[in-house]
Amino acid sequence: MDVYWLEQNNTDMPAHNDWLSAGDLAHLSAMRFEKRRADWRLGRWTAKRALAACLDLPSYHSSLAAIEIRPEPSGAPEVFLGGEPAGVTISLSHRAGIAICAVALCSAALGCDLEIAEPRSQEFVADYFTAEEQELVARSPVEERDQLLALLWSAKESALKALHEGLRLDTRSIAVNLAGSSQRSMNLRSQGGQSLFPPLPDSSQWQPLNVQGVDGQVFQGWWQYSHMVLRTVVAAPAPAEPNRINVHKHWQALEAFGK
Repeated sequence: MDVYWLEQNNTDMPAHNDWLSAGDLAHLSAMRFEKRRADWRLGRWTAKRALAACLDLPSYHSSLAAIEIRPEPSGAPEVFLGGEPAGVTISLSHRAGIAICAVALCSAALGCDLEIAEPRSQEFVADYFTAEEQELVARSPVEERDQLLALLWSAKESALKALHEGLRLDTRSIAVNLAGSSQRSMNLRSQGGQSLFPPLPDSSQWQPLNVQGVDGQVFQGWWQYSHMVLRTVVAAPAPAEPNRINVHKHWQALEAFGK
């Protein structure tokens, strides 16, 4: 299954709200706290730009306003065009003025997450990670522990979104496996070899992982790290390596065809 992703930050977002629908504006006005409003706007801007590119829709603000993203009863986002379900699946995450949106052009279980590598307490590790994950953290080099914890936490968040559960589900009930090359890199690093988290890795490099739930369901996925930011995407059916959306290329193509 193909999955597409777009990342935007606060500098990409317009100051005005003419790209929001009437429903969006009503929802925004009901939010009391400025940070929550800013995060919500950034998430919606990122999602609408990603959807316009994936669905080959115009990127004019009036066209973006026609794309509606409504919460399902579980809280998961659902996309509507012209008042009808669009038949696509999206997942959203935002952190520290950055937002990411993953898009699958079909019905799927899909989750994405974005985390910042930062210090976390031993209590956090004990409360939210399985015994095997705690052991992996304990074996990791101290200088890479913040990145590893962010990666494990992000993968759990992505899986919880794919399950439409969020943090209502105990995070220790799902287990992250850093499959393939990432696990081999961890073993090499523990022996003095190549780092799992090089300082400035290729921003296009994704590595595989999977997450297993209590009922035996397994989500296949991918992770990426650059500039202290961890990104994860998981899905069922299994996703191919995520494709980054080039919104500038999309805009230029529409301009060429007069859309």
